[in-house]
Amino acid sequence: MMQAAVVMHLPIPSNNCCRPSFLTSSSSTIILPEQVRPLQRRRYSSSERSSMTVRAELQTTNPTSAATVTSSSSSIATHRVTVHDRQRGIVHEFVVPEDQYILHTAESQNISLPFACRHGCCTSCAVRVRSGQIRQPEALGISAELKAKGYALLCVGFPSSDIEVETQDEDEVYWLQFGRYFARGPIERDDYALELAMGDE
Repeated sequence: MMQAAVVMHLPIPSNNCCRPSFLTSSSSTIILPEQVRPLQRRRYSSSERSSMTVRAELQTTNPTSAATVTSSSSSIATHRVTVHDRQRGIVHEFVVPEDQYILHTAESQNISLPFACRHGCCTSCAVRVRSGQIRQPEALGISAELKAKGYALLCVGFPSSDIEVETQDEDEVYWLQFGRYFARGPIERDDYALELAMGDE
């Protein structure tokens, strides 16, 4: 329990030469250090400390911010993606948030789809869109002409709606994009000519 400090009232001499400069009245209250008793801290029981901790936690919790986080996470739309894997004869169906890559989301659900670079620079993960829309601003591996024809890359593609796609052969997509630049058709590898060239070195 808190106790009051003990003070002493000492008379001040009337002679100004003996009066200290900091005293301005005929009498003053002087508290001696050895006469001041230290304040005693109140000891709380374990039940009281637990109650105060609970109240402090309730005061620091911001229900508005928690609700904001929940609403923001739930506000992201999700879309059903159906992939017909022609090479394996398998049909995959899974849900993808519209702010996530289709390929990465499929892999997080243990769904195996064809890929190579993962950066939209090749055509290993190319698909033909049967229905729905895919947003792919980073797809550098296919031309704007092929995009207009419904081709897309799963590694950098975001679903804008429920979509149904079909995997494509990488060489077919490559030929559709660059075949017109080869007058004699596709380039074929000549292993014999390669051996001769390496032998000359």
